[in-house]
Amino acid sequence: MTTNIASLIDHTLLKPEATATQVKELCKEARTYDFASVCVNPYFVKLAAEELQGAKSKVCTVIGFPLGASTAKTKAFETKDAIANGADEIDMVLNIGALKARQYDVVLEDMKAVREAAGEKLVKVILETCLLTDEEKEKACELAVEAKLDFVKTSTGFSTGGATAEDVALMRRIVGAELGVKASGGVRSLEDVEKMVAAGANRIGASSGVKIMNGLSSDSEY
Repeated sequence: MTTNIASLIDHTLLKPEATATQVKELCKEARTYDFASVCVNPYFVKLAAEELQGAKSKVCTVIGFPLGASTAKTKAFETKDAIANGADEIDMVLNIGALKARQYDVVLEDMKAVREAAGEKLVKVILETCLLTDEEKEKACELAVEAKLDFVKTSTGFSTGGATAEDVALMRRIVGAELGVKASGGVRSLEDVEKMVAAGANRIGASSGVKIMNGLSSDSEY
């Protein structure tokens, strides 16, 4: 592959104690390395959009985060508000409880509500794979395809586990080439990135983006 590693990374800061100063530094780093996006909580979207004016990096935010247990209407409103503040990409958490209860109509409605609210903006759905059986992961991916989302994503990074190569491969197998696959949670090194990309990921969520990039020589490409 000839794609630069940085172009795969959503440079992420979602800690509840994050400050405006830290978000500004995140955006500065994104400009330096040309990360795919910065991923911040909705409160910081406007600041990130201001800091990234004219930059290649997009502004990504999270919806229904980190539990996914908001109503579809709430997620839709949150999505519209985030876009009004400058968000380019939306990472929504699916309704995990509804999926496990086999209330697939509820899960689909949830996804479609965000899809409609986002318009042409990129929408990723976080499955929180550590809480799901393989059957549930497969069904969630099928519903994401039906809802015409753009990506399926492994994890919030705030539950009992993060991305695994096995889950990424499963997700890629179900969505095929139709959707992207984002590996997020516990991806902290170049080796981790390579493992996830080999399994089928074409986007990486990481708070260690700078560390990953500093592990490369200046002319390294993936």
